[in-house]
Amino acid sequence: MDTGDTAFMLVATAMVMFMTPGLALFYGGLVRTRNVLATTMQSFFCLGLISIIWVLYGYSLAFGPDIGGFIGGLKYVGLHNVTTGIGPYSDTIPDLLFCAFQLMFAIITPALITGAYAERMKFSAFALFTIFWSTFVYFPVCHWVWGGGWLGAMGALDFAGGTVIHINSGAAALVTAIVLGKRRGWGRESMHPHNLPMTILGAGILWFGWFGFNAGSALSAGPVAVLALFGTQVATGAGAVSWVLAEWKTQGKPTTLGAASGAVAGLVAITPAAGFVDPVSAVIIGLVAGSLCYFAVLAKAKIGYDDALDVVGVHGVGGIWGALATGLFASTASNPGGANGLFYGNAYQLVIQAIGVGAVILYSVVLTFIILKLVDALIGLRVTSDEEVQGLDVVDHKEVGYTF
Repeated sequence: MDTGDTAFMLVATAMVMFMTPGLALFYGGLVRTRNVLATTMQSFFCLGLISIIWVLYGYSLAFGPDIGGFIGGLKYVGLHNVTTGIGPYSDTIPDLLFCAFQLMFAIITPALITGAYAERMKFSAFALFTIFWSTFVYFPVCHWVWGGGWLGAMGALDFAGGTVIHINSGAAALVTAIVLGKRRGWGRESMHPHNLPMTILGAGILWFGWFGFNAGSALSAGPVAVLALFGTQVATGAGAVSWVLAEWKTQGKPTTLGAASGAVAGLVAITPAAGFVDPVSAVIIGLVAGSLCYFAVLAKAKIGYDDALDVVGVHGVGGIWGALATGLFASTASNPGGANGLFYGNAYQLVIQAIGVGAVILYSVVLTFIILKLVDALIGLRVTSDEEVQGLDVVDHKEVGYTF
């Protein structure tokens, strides 16, 4: 056991935990006043709900002994056999610390999906959907990539969660937005963000926490962590600049919301590549992500689905680009433990990345649809039209975010 690596991972774990309250603020500022508490509550509640599930069986399904390349076994149910000694996933940090670090990933992933159905899903439906989705979608996909499953065995590169977290949640967000339908008044009434300073604060917390997210995925305080941290910074900055320039050219004005959204797009895109690419490649990935995600968000209105807080355009599209870009820019010169991508003579790596992207999208779309239909049959998904007008803060929680 290495005390330096352990200290580093303790801090990284805490930083990733802080990302979920940051997401709550980011999303909370984007909705209308009457839904600010309900929206922040959904992210915050995931901190408790997923923690319990993770201890009971989630970690075991994600990281237990492999069963057919699809799911983990039950060896770690109740965290049995998970100790403060060295475990199978790291030679230098305690097994329980690795478990804690991965828990924070499991928490934020279903929280990301809440942005797609903001302002219209019942809290009870959110809670049941989150339990089912984490169990039947997140844990298996996590196992495929990081827990000894078939995608990892194939050689798919996902340093910190491009497929496991962002593509997975983005695909689920698209299905959820379509199944629930549009918000009342969508396309006719103003649905502008009610508190952009709150959103900017949330974006800043996400940016800060993402250093733990990406650099921590090296699992040690070494050169790969440094590479991941630096790549995260420059890709995020490039994403913010690219989005702002694209909207400035298209709409005539640069906006603070655009800068925040572009930064998140850059963060999403660099996530799978962070520990595998050099800084110049990271800048390119971020520049493409900002503009690409901006135009993906614009396309939402033309296609006609109400993804309230642009989970699909930012996390889905950004995650797809990041996963494929890893297959382009990855190099063993940057990380000897990785692989070369297309631009370094290995075209097959791009093929592997594309297989991973397609498999996760297909699996998440199908399972999410089934889960939504099940929850709807059991307790109903959506608040009534009158309740939507009142706002979920009062309807679900008997609270108001602001007293004037």
